[in-house]
Amino acid sequence: MSKRLPMILSGLAGLILLAFLIFQIPIVRDAVEWPLAAVEWRYEKLTTNLRNLVNPVGPVPTAVPETPVAVSPTASKAIVQPTSTVRVVPTSTQAPLPSKIILQPPPFEKQTANNCGPAALSMAMHIYGWEGSQADIAEQIKPVSGDRNVNPEELAYFVRNFAGWLKIEFRVDGNISILKRLLANHYPVIIEGASKLDPNDRLSPSDDLWDAHYLLVTGYDDASQIITTQDSYYGPDQEITYSQFEMDWKPFNYLYMVLYLPEEAAELMSILGTDWDVIQNRQAALSRSQSAVENEPLDPFTWFNLGSNLVYFDKYDEAAHAYDKARELGLPLRMFRYQFGPFLAYFHSGRNEELLLLADYALGVTEKSEETWLWYGYGLYRKGDYDGALAAWNRAEEINPKFYDDQAHKAKALLGQ
Repeated sequence: MSKRLPMILSGLAGLILLAFLIFQIPIVRDAVEWPLAAVEWRYEKLTTNLRNLVNPVGPVPTAVPETPVAVSPTASKAIVQPTSTVRVVPTSTQAPLPSKIILQPPPFEKQTANNCGPAALSMAMHIYGWEGSQADIAEQIKPVSGDRNVNPEELAYFVRNFAGWLKIEFRVDGNISILKRLLANHYPVIIEGASKLDPNDRLSPSDDLWDAHYLLVTGYDDASQIITTQDSYYGPDQEITYSQFEMDWKPFNYLYMVLYLPEEAAELMSILGTDWDVIQNRQAALSRSQSAVENEPLDPFTWFNLGSNLVYFDKYDEAAHAYDKARELGLPLRMFRYQFGPFLAYFHSGRNEELLLLADYALGVTEKSEETWLWYGYGLYRKGDYDGALAAWNRAEEINPKFYDDQAHKAKALLGQ
């Protein structure tokens, strides 16, 4: 028996090595990982539903009334004077666009649970010869499948750190015209927009089922007023009318992302015009949102975008009151699963109870949110609850152990951890 033991151990080691090598084959790895992710998602869904039977999620809480602070549409139009010396070509001088463009789409990639961001980015990168999959992206920026949100900064982080031969830019204040110009020059575009959940995911009888979703845009047709997208959830070559597309895009400040090769930088600079400069782009977004609240004062998303654009320029008091107005008008209950500007605004404007109220509500909707736990921890820290803050920051790290800028670790340094 003693003579056979080394042979048995050697055989087991060989089988383990063979299994490891087989697991590296993308189709095999996906076949194993996707069911595991689905099981975890089903378990999370079950526990969430049970929790909401006892304590149903209600509407987004409104802010505690305060002394009004002016948030007039013209209050901050001259926040920053752009200082960039980058030479950009005004869009108005560029050539007329074709009435229809349909790019050759990449191989379609069906998303796993909560993975539309990595799936959309994976498809876009395949156009440039990348050979990985959404699992490779998720492993770095959302290793826990129950993490329901990927920020555009995280997608950009992956490209810059794990596909350095590619470049990526993301901007706000997009419109159909800039999408068409990018597509006409063979640049597919990733956008984040609103979507609708399956009714089976309802958290309470009053659940609006509003959700967010990343799409890869690959075409347009002026005659039919149709945008063509590669939708990792609903399938390839999905068509959306211009009007519906813009309506879904609005809640995310018209954010768009573009991949390109280093040698294409000058061309992309020309296409984007003044939007190539990040500060000018944000200034334009602020002006647009200021005009929007004049023209659509009862639309909560116009006020929310105003708040987000004010946060970018560190105008936290004004931003907080814009967010107050958005909440008063009524926001979707999952809004704070995807956007965290209100947490910054309330924290930096000294409205700590408002921060804790909203973060607590957001965690009731989406418990696995490292961003919310991070800001909830800051609120508890400012309140003097250091044990609670540490527990919150530890939870943030559990949800995303590879938190892209290690924000939870930096927060814990405040406590000497």
